[in-house]
Amino acid sequence: MNTAINPLLLIGHGTRDADGRQTFLDFATAFQEQDLSRPVIPCFLELTEPSIQQGIDQCVAQGYREMTALPVLLFAARHNKFDVTNELDKARLRYPELTFHYGRHFGITPSLLELWQERLAQLDETSDIPRAETILLFVGRGASDPDANSDVYKMARLLWEGSGFKGVEICFIGITHPRMEQGFERAWTWQAKRVVVLPYFLFTGVLVKRIHEMAQIQQKLHPEVQIQAMNEVGLDPVLFELIREREQEARSGQVMMNCEMCKFRRAVSQQLVGLGQDNEHHQELESVHAHHGHGHEHAAHSHTPAHGHSHEAVDPYAEPIEYHQRVWQIP
Repeated sequence: MNTAINPLLLIGHGTRDADGRQTFLDFATAFQEQDLSRPVIPCFLELTEPSIQQGIDQCVAQGYREMTALPVLLFAARHNKFDVTNELDKARLRYPELTFHYGRHFGITPSLLELWQERLAQLDETSDIPRAETILLFVGRGASDPDANSDVYKMARLLWEGSGFKGVEICFIGITHPRMEQGFERAWTWQAKRVVVLPYFLFTGVLVKRIHEMAQIQQKLHPEVQIQAMNEVGLDPVLFELIREREQEARSGQVMMNCEMCKFRRAVSQQLVGLGQDNEHHQELESVHAHHGHGHEHAAHSHTPAHGHSHEAVDPYAEPIEYHQRVWQIP
């Protein structure tokens, strides 16, 4: 058995976009070069390879039986609460001797806030239009988890406070609402002279490119308004530092997550009430939600419209009414 420092399994979301996939792999390589004390193994949750299972197989082949698994995600949505943990459970069935230290998402951190503040200041230098005449259009990825979507609003508000921008509008490129089209509609009501589009993404991919395409379309439709679309975070040293912090947290067992508004946790609580707080059932249900606040005993997840998270052409949440009816449901 390998006795070196446990490997770090970096788990990206995954994308069908070749540029997005390569950017994540480049990110993992650059991070590894900064610290050669343990292997950094990149893998993806979905849409491309290597998969999480393949990444774990690579660690096992090198003689490791203990590893740190870290989801490289901005917010705590279904993927790191539910999907990644399912994959770790699958690996345990194949390798019962494995031990995982599961890290948390990046979340709302001062370093990310400062990064965007600096980039917005740099963008100001390319325009003659002051912030007092500018609207910030903050575009999130969108999730089927209300808790994660609320964090997008919080991050946007923190970035706007004290910024001097005339206003901030929040929208999403997929899954939840309001969508980017509605975001622009609200932006026009401010009658601003400039709109800054901020795609709150870590790496490029299909959705980031779509955001830029939509910004270009709006620019043609509204030539009287200056539209500036920013880039995603990319390979920034800020992310390297955040990875180090999350890895250390996971290794030391300090990982904590906010479970109060997690729909998986709420479902467990509601079942407890229905069971009248019976001790046996209480323990059984709580165990589902025990690991870092979110359990590993979930059913396998398939990315199909029935689960409300499809990546096919059909959008299961295209209509706001449909979204509102289904969003608090759990698989």
